[in-house]
Amino acid sequence: MIAVPPDLSPRDVTLTDRRSQSRWTVRVEPFLVGATPLTQDQVRSVTGFVGPAAEVPATEISWRDALDLCNRLSERDGLQPVYTVTPVHVPVTPGWVPHDRPAPDDVRVTWDRAADGYRLPTEAEWELACRAGTPGPRYGDLDEIAWYRGNSGGRPRPVGTRQPNPWGLHDMLGGVWEWCWDLYDEEVYGPYRVLRGGGWFDEPWSCRAGVRRRSQPTLRIDDVGVRLARNLPAP
Repeated sequence: MIAVPPDLSPRDVTLTDRRSQSRWTVRVEPFLVGATPLTQDQVRSVTGFVGPAAEVPATEISWRDALDLCNRLSERDGLQPVYTVTPVHVPVTPGWVPHDRPAPDDVRVTWDRAADGYRLPTEAEWELACRAGTPGPRYGDLDEIAWYRGNSGGRPRPVGTRQPNPWGLHDMLGGVWEWCWDLYDEEVYGPYRVLRGGGWFDEPWSCRAGVRRRSQPTLRIDDVGVRLARNLPAP
């Protein structure tokens, strides 16, 4: 994993949302992040999935799947799991229509911020890592740094085969959308979580450092994956 930022200094990250025309600033402490998204091989190492060996990004991973992967990879590597997932019983109020009812597997997730295991990056951490100190919407020429609709041939491509950003991180744009920890807008979208980065079938507009996407935490789709993060170990 790679330390972000390289000088290990806290950074202020300004996030923007095009839909609501809002801006906010988040203080980000130094942390560790994977040089690439998780691959099919890496996921198979803890799930026992049987299939062809592949260095393409692991996909069909929901946000809840991602939490489970983080914990299982932490246990495998002797680290303290970060997440506790607790089922929540939500009573059904008489008169509710079916689509308003909570799913039977609704959960409450607790993040132990002192744990040293793998986790999802926050949205601010993700954007800091993606931009890598560069000022524009991308850290290089799109065809050189990303697999997207214009060059992917309509399928996922192996990770780490495009040019990295200045901090050594590959595929921050294109490849697969990556889950972040954050809620997108709880007041409007409820439990929907943030996705960042653009995917292998996206147009150039989506493959920019500031673009935000949202989805329900149980979504599994072929252009959504995950990149691991960790707290920086204490000296």
